[in-house]
Amino acid sequence: MVEPMNWISEVVRPRIKTLFNKRETPENLWIKCPDTGQMVFHKEVEQNLWVIPGSEHHLKMSAQARLKTMFDEGTWIDVPLPEVATDPLKFRDEKKYVDRLKEARAKTGMPDAFKIGFGRVNGLPTTIAVQEFAFMAGSLGMAAGEAFVRGAETALEKRTPYVLFSASGGARMQEGILSLMQMPRTTVAVRRLNAAKLPYIVVLTNPTTGGVTASYAMLGDVHLAEPGALICFAGPRVIEQTIREKLPDGFQRSEYLREHGMVDQVVHRKDLKDTIARLCGLLLNVPTAKAA
Repeated sequence: MVEPMNWISEVVRPRIKTLFNKRETPENLWIKCPDTGQMVFHKEVEQNLWVIPGSEHHLKMSAQARLKTMFDEGTWIDVPLPEVATDPLKFRDEKKYVDRLKEARAKTGMPDAFKIGFGRVNGLPTTIAVQEFAFMAGSLGMAAGEAFVRGAETALEKRTPYVLFSASGGARMQEGILSLMQMPRTTVAVRRLNAAKLPYIVVLTNPTTGGVTASYAMLGDVHLAEPGALICFAGPRVIEQTIREKLPDGFQRSEYLREHGMVDQVVHRKDLKDTIARLCGLLLNVPTAKAA
């Protein structure tokens, strides 16, 4: 004998439960385009190299993702980075500097704002350094300075081009003069690459500002930039407040700087790998293979 269905318990109760239970949806399911306000699937943007389809707005890209897109088959060897004093000035503002470092390390999984890899780009051995903006705005401190120098030393040892992807808010104020000292140190590292006749190519991404712009980010043999990137020392708002004049549209963006001779070429993210490989091959006078 088949038992009769209990309508209250089998039908009504589950429906009531569904009404009162909040549906769980991923928080990052959609991404809003900063230019157009268009809502795009997160997965679609990720598959498009973090470029919004349609508007072509270039979003910030993590250091890990950047290296994966640049190296052949998405594989490379991480270059070990030297350790430095954690908080030499015992600095504190609204928070202790050591606490800010702990938060940034937990957020990014990185010891500081640089990640450096060695591998092949279209078959050409290359050393690539990437600044992680999510780590305290990619600010330049002692650890970042040491990382940049170690990347240059790796390029010298292996006789490879050195490629930098810059993304920074400038010098790290929590380290004071010790941060500013990294500007001449990184400049010396670039001079050593020049003396060894090894290409140093800089890719300026959004944003590249402050002491980074005033040092190693503007010392490349070739300066490339992603579309729409803010590239400057002092930002447009600070300049407008200082001179009390309205700045031109697009001032300090990569396209404006290309027109005025500060940037050699503005390159879409999907074309960066081939462009960099071709430039390195020309500068070294060696053939490179085009990516499949």
